[in-house]
Amino acid sequence: MADEFVHYQAGGGVGTITLDSPHNRNALSAQLRRELTARLDTALADDTVRVIVLDHTGPVFCAGMDLKEAGGANANSQGVNEFPAILTQIWNSPKPVVAKLAGPARAGGVGIVAACDIAVAARTATFAFTEVRIGVVPAVISITVLPRLLPRAAHELFLTGETFDADRAVAVGLLNASVPAEDLAAEVARYTGMLALGGPNALAATKRMLRAPRPTDLDAAFAEMLALSSGFFASAEGQEGILAFAQKRRPSWVPGD
Repeated sequence: MADEFVHYQAGGGVGTITLDSPHNRNALSAQLRRELTARLDTALADDTVRVIVLDHTGPVFCAGMDLKEAGGANANSQGVNEFPAILTQIWNSPKPVVAKLAGPARAGGVGIVAACDIAVAARTATFAFTEVRIGVVPAVISITVLPRLLPRAAHELFLTGETFDADRAVAVGLLNASVPAEDLAAEVARYTGMLALGGPNALAATKRMLRAPRPTDLDAAFAEMLALSSGFFASAEGQEGILAFAQKRRPSWVPGD
C-alpha cells in the first residue's frame, strides 16, 4: 500500500521486511515503529519463512529516532516502550534475522543492525552514534550494540560520535561483511541460503544458546549442553538431518526441497 512505511513479502523461505519511508531517511517514526512491529510479527508467524531480511528503500537504511516527533510534549515518551520492544523482537527471534544495508545507519538504526544475527552493508555505507552530539545518551541501543563492539571501539565511537565506514564496522564487530554495492544482494542471498540449510528448531535453540550469559560453573554448563545436544540428536529434526546426510540428500526442511 502506498501509505505504508514498512512492507513485507515472502518467497523461497525468506521473509523480507522493507523500510520505505525515504522522505525522513527511514527514521523511526511512530508509524514506522508500529508497522515494523507488525511485519516482524507476520514474518515470525509465517511457517514458510525460515530467514528474515531487513531491507530498505532510499539512500539511508535508518536515521534513528524521528527527531521531529521527539520534541516538546513528546520528549519523554518518544519510543520509550516501542523501540526496546522492537530490538527485543529482533534479538530474540527464533528465526535468523539478516540486515541488508545499501546506505547509512545512525543511532537507533545502528541498534537495529546490532540486534540482527547477520549484518551486511555496501562498502559506501557509514555509521555513527550521534546521540552525544545532540545532548542525549545512546542508552537503549547500548543493550544490543555493546555485545557486538570491541570495548575500546565502543568507548571511542559512543563518546566521540564520529562517523565510521563499513570496513571499520566489520573490524569492530558491528557488521559481518562489507561488499561493493553491486554485490550486496548476492552476499545477502549467500547468507540466507546458508541459514536456510539449518533445521528450524536447531537454529532457534542455537540462537538461545548464543544469547545466554557465559557460564561460571563449568560442570553445570556441560551437563546442560549435553542434555541439549542429546535431545536434538534424538529429535525428529535431528534424525531427519542424520538420515539426509547418510542418503546424500538435502533435509526436508530446506525451502524448495
